[in-house]
Amino acid sequence: MNNAALRVVLLDSGGANLGSVQAAFARLGMAAPVSSDPAVISNATHLVLPGVGAAGAAMARLRGNGLDRLIPATTQPLLGICIGMQLLFESSEEGDTTCLGLLPGRVRKLPASPGVRVPHMGWNQLRTRRPAPLVAGLDGENVYFVHSYAAPVDENTLCECTQGEPFAAVVSRGRVSGAQFHPERSSLAGARLLTNFLGIAV
Repeated sequence: MNNAALRVVLLDSGGANLGSVQAAFARLGMAAPVSSDPAVISNATHLVLPGVGAAGAAMARLRGNGLDRLIPATTQPLLGICIGMQLLFESSEEGDTTCLGLLPGRVRKLPASPGVRVPHMGWNQLRTRRPAPLVAGLDGENVYFVHSYAAPVDENTLCECTQGEPFAAVVSRGRVSGAQFHPERSSLAGARLLTNFLGIAV
């Protein structure tokens, strides 16, 4: 991977994990500025949409800085992280929020049941459903989650995980992909996902 040719931009979702995602890319030798500037974004080779918190607040931030219109018009590889992944879908039950619509489907609240805690917090194991370069080397790896809502398993799911019931842990369709877990907090497995993403051809 020729890092000198890569330009990663973190899309400004206002999430509290922006700094930790920047640090994760720095550990890979990559600068990853945060921006909502169309000129900066158009010059990027890879785009990342981090996020933590509530879907409605994150979408309000994107509407406020114009990224709700800009993100669907971009053409580079795009990776959503945590809430950033959920925003890639058409809608979320959380606050009945209309999202970016880059992936079909509706994000729903994880069901609580005896012995199953919601929010889902901590380490859990990935299971590969559909091999792809983005998830190479990740089958069976443990990664770190913090979330109460999740996308359903469907034809765009690369990896699933179970918290009471299966949910989509990594998704991809065309240039758009997402990770429900936090790669910046998932040690070597998280670094592997980010490295795989950077290896996706522009």
